Amino acid sequence: MIRPRRLVLAAVGGVVALSCTLLTAPAQAAPGADEPAGTVRLATEKRVTVDYPWAGASGFQYRPGTTSVTTVDYPDAVPPAHAGPDDLATGTDVVNTRDGQKVLQKHRSTGVTATVTIPTGQAYRAAVGWSVLTMDGNGALHVLRTVDGTLTVDTPVTGFPAGARPVLYRTGGSVTRLAIVYALDGKTSVGLVDLSDGAFRTYVTGDEATPQLAFNDRWLVADWKAIRVDAEPGTAPTALTRTGAQLEAVVGDQLLIGNPGFVPGGTEAALTARSLVTGASATVLPSSFGGIGPTPDGGALATAGPSSLDWNIHRITPTGTGGLSTTEVARVPAAATGVQGLAVAGGELFLYGATPGASLRYSSFQLDATGRPDGPQTRRSPGLSPSTCLTGDAACPQLEALGDGRVSHLWTGETGQESVVTVGLDTTTVLSAPTDGDSSGRIGAGTGRYVLYNGGSGKQRVVDFPRATTAGETTLTRDRTAAAVWGQTLWAPGGTQGQVTGRNLKTGTTTTITTGAPCTPTDIQAVNTWLYWSCGSSAGVYDRATQRKITVPADLGPARLADGFLLRENRTTHELLLTDFHTGTATTRTLVKLPATDQNTGGSNGRWAVDRFGGPIAYLNGTYGEVSIVPSGVPTSPLAQMEAQAHTPSVIGKAFPWSPVWQLNKPSTWTLTLTNASGKIVRTLTGSSTGAAVRPAWDGTTDSGGGTTGGAYTWKLTAHPRDGQGPDLTLSGTMTLG
Repeated sequence: MIRPRRLVLAAVGGVVALSCTLLTAPAQAAPGADEPAGTVRLATEKRVTVDYPWAGASGFQYRPGTTSVTTVDYPDAVPPAHAGPDDLATGTDVVNTRDGQKVLQKHRSTGVTATVTIPTGQAYRAAVGWSVLTMDGNGALHVLRTVDGTLTVDTPVTGFPAGARPVLYRTGGSVTRLAIVYALDGKTSVGLVDLSDGAFRTYVTGDEATPQLAFNDRWLVADWKAIRVDAEPGTAPTALTRTGAQLEAVVGDQLLIGNPGFVPGGTEAALTARSLVTGASATVLPSSFGGIGPTPDGGALATAGPSSLDWNIHRITPTGTGGLSTTEVARVPAAATGVQGLAVAGGELFLYGATPGASLRYSSFQLDATGRPDGPQTRRSPGLSPSTCLTGDAACPQLEALGDGRVSHLWTGETGQESVVTVGLDTTTVLSAPTDGDSSGRIGAGTGRYVLYNGGSGKQRVVDFPRATTAGETTLTRDRTAAAVWGQTLWAPGGTQGQVTGRNLKTGTTTTITTGAPCTPTDIQAVNTWLYWSCGSSAGVYDRATQRKITVPADLGPARLADGFLLRENRTTHELLLTDFHTGTATTRTLVKLPATDQNTGGSNGRWAVDRFGGPIAYLNGTYGEVSIVPSGVPTSPLAQMEAQAHTPSVIGKAFPWSPVWQLNKPSTWTLTLTNASGKIVRTLTGSSTGAAVRPAWDGTTDSGGGTTGGAYTWKLTAHPRDGQGPDLTLSGTMTLG
């Protein structure tokens, strides 16, 4: 059974560095909230349906869902030389506004206006272009238009069958005709009013009470029957092959069909066109639905796009050769969705939220060195079922960004067994590792390939996900204690009070250090050369590079270590506090006061989170779906290698390239050179790290595209810190190709 999950919204980023030989009391700085470097909004991938309150020759209006109306101008619209009610063709750009018994008309591109006054005893029914359709008390229809913009001229509609009851009035791709669906003698029929002289003609009679219909100045299609508007009286319409789709519009000689009632699994709805002359069909816009309609100038508007993140309105117009032309004319903003979890690592902000179909998904935003968003929202996982949450766990779902482009969380299967899950390097792969029946656990820490799992059984496991290509496996099981994983080292309490022992997860070798803690720590965290310990009432940080020790505050809730600083939330004032200790003296300041919404919930990875890989802090800012990002202001550590998987391949080729992984401690840009035994560089690869991990791929070809021979090769990796702080990192090694 999947346990319930609590909705949360937040993220934090930070950096920790220590440099002090003596334990010193932390200084308390005056509070001063930082301004965010940027704000992002998590958008749902569900594409919204739009409607068009008005469309004309110079532009259109659209409304996504229940939001406000947006007006779009066509950049190439050319106003007519003359516009007015005496020229019906210019009505393609008229906006009609009804005010009681008056209809106010304005030609949008020329500014020409007119006012149609509806006579006493007549009621408004419809309007298009310069014409207004009304009905009097006897059921007779009238076409109203003005002379000189003020004098209303009333033209009775002729030819409408006696005793017929209008069911529907419909505008289409014309300003000279208007469709009326009517019922008579148990049958439903469709006809067009010629607005120039009021003549009505019935074209199609069928059995549907409200038949689908679409028309322009050439064609009327109703009840899946098509007929030319200028066909001789008595001409029977041509029956069309029915589909489960909707008749949307007629553009030129093409019938647009879309919004199907059923789409087979694995396919996308599309807008198609069927020639009313030849019967040939073609796709006009793939992934199109939910906002398609005719325009009075004989064209159409339609939405299309792969997701709401790229959901656009297209203008469809006829070509001179009988085809169709499509032009993207507007981008529909995506709707916000709630942030149900967040994490940040290696300059990437991961947000966990709802997707279409009631599933959940990770999305991410790239951040630059200052913490500002640098690019659009990107999908980072397939749809996922809800993650594991413990009863009363406010900071849930708990996410751990691993710094290599992946993020990890816990999931419980139907049998109650918990698994550690990782996603992030593509949009389809979910890798998991079972915990041998354990449950009610927590992710204690994680970097790169290793994730620390603290089981409810009292056991602690280190799960290994090598190179993100295979399912994870437990590489170490031990009794549960305070512990941390950084790179390939597991840090846990030593055998003597104040000691912490690091175990290399690859070699098994150990290193013991004395932190100065007056207890066996109940919390241990590691970032770069920094080790954080807490005994509950006291806490400190130890710098392994300089053997410096420094006291940090321990008077609040759980802290989160980063590169040179510590982050905590004051649960009384709801201030997010940053303790900077990189100089050797701890100084605490208020980073931001968290919003009043969702207080006393969350914590690290609840409503705030911190980038341990030299990046910023992120937090829920109180607006639905929004997260703000704040830089720490603390200098980062020099670029360093945390772990590497630079294996020697048995074979190499385009289908099976050499794909090493160097896990670094912060993002970088990199260059990798491959040199043969003669000292000649045969291949140079460049790129930018995925998170803080360098992930090149060499297929064995040279820079000129040729193949390489077997033998010894030397590789050299040069990584440049993306934040510009500290020197480049150079690594090298050898391998032998068969």
